[in-house]
Amino acid sequence: MALSASQLVLHAKQLEIEAVRLMASRVELADLIGQLIHTLQRERGASSVFLASGGQRMAMEREAAMAESIRIEQRLGERFASQLDASHKGSASMVTLMAWVQLDLATLAGLRASIGQCQASALDAVAVFSRLIAALLELIFHLADVAMYPGISRPLVAFVYLLQGKEAAGQERAVGAQMFASGTCTEIQQQRVLHLLEAQRRSFRVMEQFADPPLLAAWQGQSRGPAVADLEQLRHVLLTATSGAALDAERSERWFEVCSQVIAGMWRLQMQLVQELRAACEAEIESSQADLQDSAGLLRRLLDNPPPHTHAVELFFDAAGHPDAAPVLPGMPSDASGSADSATVASLKGLLQKQAARLTRTEVELDAARRALKERKVIERAKTALMARTGMSEDEAFRTLQKAAMDNNRRLADVAEATLALPDIALPPLPGGPD
Repeated sequence: MALSASQLVLHAKQLEIEAVRLMASRVELADLIGQLIHTLQRERGASSVFLASGGQRMAMEREAAMAESIRIEQRLGERFASQLDASHKGSASMVTLMAWVQLDLATLAGLRASIGQCQASALDAVAVFSRLIAALLELIFHLADVAMYPGISRPLVAFVYLLQGKEAAGQERAVGAQMFASGTCTEIQQQRVLHLLEAQRRSFRVMEQFADPPLLAAWQGQSRGPAVADLEQLRHVLLTATSGAALDAERSERWFEVCSQVIAGMWRLQMQLVQELRAACEAEIESSQADLQDSAGLLRRLLDNPPPHTHAVELFFDAAGHPDAAPVLPGMPSDASGSADSATVASLKGLLQKQAARLTRTEVELDAARRALKERKVIERAKTALMARTGMSEDEAFRTLQKAAMDNNRRLADVAEATLALPDIALPPLPGGPD
């Protein structure tokens, strides 16, 4: 049985509402993943100090963070199960990422036991936690990649890059804490801190481009806060120390505290973005529901007031009348003057112009969001390709791409795309890198 125009329009609007509701459910999933990342970051930092100090420092902080992480892990497992429901329409790639996360989560029990007995190195523990957090971030990135509405896409992109920068800050906290707690400084550790600072700058730069004015103002206020100033001083101690020089182990807890204050500010922004995303989804749903309620009325008005062209056709073929000219679409040359439909035509033109302008703005917004997410994906793929081809570390691969971009005055994303197009040949190593 053929559907009527009214049924088709109503069904299209219902599908639109379902799509936004699906996006809203994914925002909630991203929020829960973000909460787990936050607790794992704290557990990672406390574990780093605990191990580097031989179990003498931050034992209670580590236990508290571990308990909170386990609680959220259980909630995430339940949410993953709900995402497999047909109504959530999870893609194969999304479910595969969930499987990777679950595999990594399953390894934490053994790691935590080793940490508790001081049988793991601080660096190895940081690496395992960071790998898990990277998988969680990748899942959030996948969720963000499906947003279709500018009101949702922009804060979602800001959310992704805030989390990515916050993770770099969390790694910096863990690396610096391990340096202070061990009482020694090495050049490679200093290089890690420098790379993490650059990663934070890159991520936060993109976040700022997509943040709304209130969020941007809050971020700028935090960036000028006393905790950031204290952190800069401690960074200076780490980065200016001579390789092999002794560090004051007593500063490890102060470093952890100051870093945690800065990261807590990022956490507040994260929660602010989640609320903004929820509000954006609710606004889209309410708007679509209002349109749905009005669709029947719009169709009735359409039937009562046919487009001007149909009026012209009726008049042309009216048996009682005398046609003056063949009917043409509004805006086409015509000899007819003083048309009774001129006001309607003008109104229609204005409506179409406004709609075209709105669609243009929408497309520009979506393009910007898609481009930011795509560029991140391309750069990550290029780094992985370089690591596989040359044996470089992740830091060395990124520095290679960054140096090529600067030397050739090209965007980093463009260099990454060109790298992916290269044949599998050995690239020139970085100074001090692998041969």
